[in-house]
Amino acid sequence: MEPDPDRFESRRSTVYGHGGVVATSQPLAAEAGLSVMRDGGNAFDAAVATAAALNVVEPTSTGLGGDVFALYRTADGDVGAMRSCGHAPAEATIQNVRDAVADDPETDAERPSAATMPDTGPHTVTVPGTARGWEATAERFGEKPLGELLQPAIRYATEGYPVSELIAGAWSHGEELFTDANAREAYLFDGASPDVGQTVTLPELGASLQQIADYGADVVYEGEIAEQIAAEVQDHGGFLTVKDLADFEVEFPDPVSTTYNGTEVYELPPNNQGLIALEALNVAAEIGAGDHPLDSPERVHYFAEAMKVAFHDGHRYITDPTFEDHPPLASESWAEKRATEIGETANHDVSVGVPEANAEDADTVLLCTADEAGNVVSYINSRFAGFGSGLVAGDTGIALQNRGSSFSLDPDHPNSLEPGKRPFHTLIPALADFAPDDPDHEDWAGFGVMGGYMQPQGHLQVISNIVDYGLPLQAALDRPRWRYREDGSLAVEPQFDGHTAGKLVRKGHEVQTLSPSLFGGAQIVRNEAGTLSAATEPRKDGNAVGF
Repeated sequence: MEPDPDRFESRRSTVYGHGGVVATSQPLAAEAGLSVMRDGGNAFDAAVATAAALNVVEPTSTGLGGDVFALYRTADGDVGAMRSCGHAPAEATIQNVRDAVADDPETDAERPSAATMPDTGPHTVTVPGTARGWEATAERFGEKPLGELLQPAIRYATEGYPVSELIAGAWSHGEELFTDANAREAYLFDGASPDVGQTVTLPELGASLQQIADYGADVVYEGEIAEQIAAEVQDHGGFLTVKDLADFEVEFPDPVSTTYNGTEVYELPPNNQGLIALEALNVAAEIGAGDHPLDSPERVHYFAEAMKVAFHDGHRYITDPTFEDHPPLASESWAEKRATEIGETANHDVSVGVPEANAEDADTVLLCTADEAGNVVSYINSRFAGFGSGLVAGDTGIALQNRGSSFSLDPDHPNSLEPGKRPFHTLIPALADFAPDDPDHEDWAGFGVMGGYMQPQGHLQVISNIVDYGLPLQAALDRPRWRYREDGSLAVEPQFDGHTAGKLVRKGHEVQTLSPSLFGGAQIVRNEAGTLSAATEPRKDGNAVGF
């Protein structure tokens, strides 16, 4: 019998340990991270090893051709963030891309002024940040060299691994997306995606990982791999150059945070959408959304309305902060003002979505790690939509991201395309300090919920489940979810009962039921006074492991 991705009926328990824990969306990757900690590495080492393994065992959602982000709390008590997010090429002006898109016979644009940013193809490729992000993580915070951390991924790529259930289903996307011979050879097998349980190898990707292990991340930005990436994009009419790659640097911005019902929640600042999650938490606190019973339609209504106004604001202001400023979306005063828009019925005078961003439903991976020393890491690695742009760089096995499709070709839009600019980014790892006012009790979590615009909505729901209702970690992830859609509807999972959905309709919501696959991929780890715990998303293939 074929696996049914819309049913998850088996019970999971929260995983506990003292040495280390890992939670992610594919079991082999989780074990790769745990093995590193068993061998003396810390949570940062485990994060890199897990992310690299996911590039191989879940290539449908992540890869070296994408970006990587982190939020972390170190054993020394420092709270920080890493953003390894690529920018647009130096020659990628609005006019150049408009002209190129209009000249492309596969597009519908009859003249440059009518051109819009494509979903895939060479103009959606931004500089990949993954390799330098991994290297920076290992060098700044790890105990082991990068080359050692990549070995589990290299073994999976060269010796093979059996493909898990949901990933096998997602892989079929590549049959249509990949049209070039090198891309199809790298990721398809006799022209087809693999079946569940089929053992596959990705030798070209394994060879690229080995080059990084031997020579460092510079091979991706200045060496042979860089030349193949640039050539692939240019051969298809794009503008990315080796100089664009060589100019890339990892950033360590200050996280942004707010306090929700006694818990301090940390997020990434723009160009990521972390401010949306914080604004929603503040508005929810202002209107007392968490005061309603857990299973009540009132709870869904008020949290969803808080989320809606946060989306309305964030999706109009968030972009690369070196190009555009934004208002104080995470402030309590802003939340007080926005809370006045929320009543007992649905507010339809707001909208969700960044115009032309193609970001509502995206695919990525999240992993969370924690160790006995006190390090807690939330780590995200992605190339945006599935396999990305459809381009695979030469014989490197590296599928290139299509994050640039989030740019707008409207020069008046805050997220308009400009050379060197980073696009609006959905990815938001997160941290939570559950005891910020108690210096004698440490209680930290690293968490996140994947899936385009589902991410801040998932953050809101998971934090509320734990803080407002005291749910254990796994139960907090298992709860049925809701999400606002760009079309203005309120989507709910099939697990919601008809009473709740009907009451939401009476409150003015246009309710639709969607597949659980559209409600995110959550992971969470926690260190409470030395006791480690972890939980994983029942809507994914993965697991939480510990020792």
